[in-house]
Amino acid sequence: MTELILAFALFLALHSIPARPAVRGKLISLLGHKAYIALYSAASLAVLAWLFHAALNTDYIELWAPAPWQAWITLVFTPIGIFLVLAGLFSPNPYSITFRRAGETEGAIVVVTRHPVLWGFLLWSLSHLAPNGDLRSQLLFGGFAVFTMGGFVMLERSARKRMGTGWARRSQRTSVIPFAAVLSGDVQLCWDFSMTAALLACVATVAWLLTGGHVQLFAADPLLLGLSDF
Repeated sequence: MTELILAFALFLALHSIPARPAVRGKLISLLGHKAYIALYSAASLAVLAWLFHAALNTDYIELWAPAPWQAWITLVFTPIGIFLVLAGLFSPNPYSITFRRAGETEGAIVVVTRHPVLWGFLLWSLSHLAPNGDLRSQLLFGGFAVFTMGGFVMLERSARKRMGTGWARRSQRTSVIPFAAVLSGDVQLCWDFSMTAALLACVATVAWLLTGGHVQLFAADPLLLGLSDF
């Protein structure tokens, strides 16, 4: 349990960087934008691998028995979550997490929600709770969900501060709740290249996972082997 707590603490610290413009800006100025993205992505994957490894080394305590219907929750909502994460990372977004440079025109996914990466990660984590009815999985995926919900507050506060007087005008074109701005009539849904790339990448990723991608990946790395259980 100690290793799991330490791994999650490092995960939280690492993923608080995008929500802290001063820290992120210093790292980008020191490393350059491309190097920062590459190093941050590599570090994120490494810490995520350690976190799952630590969870799997924690004692297994069953809370409820698995049932076939539980898997459908993951099968339905995880692809949506993957698409939102990829679309958010691929698209310019001045409000939230993205791999794109600041100052570019907002991507079409921002019309859906200004925090697509957070919503995608939240759907992914919540959809893994029902089919994993053991204590370590509930702590792991439940912890991801709680962390993500806290991220909405952090990023909203950061964007308001960064945009200043322009916040009221710009934020009307998007919303935290998916499709709320569209349903209110303030904006219309649209599509762009970043969303197309995200959709294609999502389809490829889901197809790979459904055809044994977990096993192929984790068998190549003993540290990640247990991840196939998830």
